[in-house]
Amino acid sequence: MDINVFVNITSRAWALPILAKLHAGVPGRQAPLLSATGASRTAFAQSMDHLINIGLLERNPGHGHPLRPEFRLTPLGKVAAEMASKILDVSEESEQDLIRRSWTLPVLATLQKPSQFSEIKRNLSTITDRALSQSLRRMEDRQWIHRRVENATRPPMPIYHPINTGAMISGVTSGVILG
Repeated sequence: MDINVFVNITSRAWALPILAKLHAGVPGRQAPLLSATGASRTAFAQSMDHLINIGLLERNPGHGHPLRPEFRLTPLGKVAAEMASKILDVSEESEQDLIRRSWTLPVLATLQKPSQFSEIKRNLSTITDRALSQSLRRMEDRQWIHRRVENATRPPMPIYHPINTGAMISGVTSGVILG
């Protein structure tokens, strides 16, 4: 999966939890998915529309009432759902709020090796300096990444690498996300 597709998937807060629940066997209807994810109706509807628009979900033809449609994963959706399930499995419930933030998972996906700020930014072409800086700071506060400053260089150069839950998530994405 291309990193830009992954960025697009994670741009909606509830897209990953929806995919993970579908992978776990929750029926592809609104009520069971809403209950399983805990999302608000508005955020859930926006995430479902987003997943349909990017081709990960489709209406299940011949199933469901017109006002209560049933959805199923597309082939690309199955790959994304399996990865979403693994990501949520390695993280604790209390960490889900950080996972739902837009840039957390794409940044971790690019940290397959210790990297400088500019390397991460280059791999995520659409991220702004501010968004990357805030994302790195949030993950450092939660101890998902470690920031080491190389003082031997001029100017001093910070190097980021994933640790703890961040390392586990980075490992899950390593074979699936291509830069």
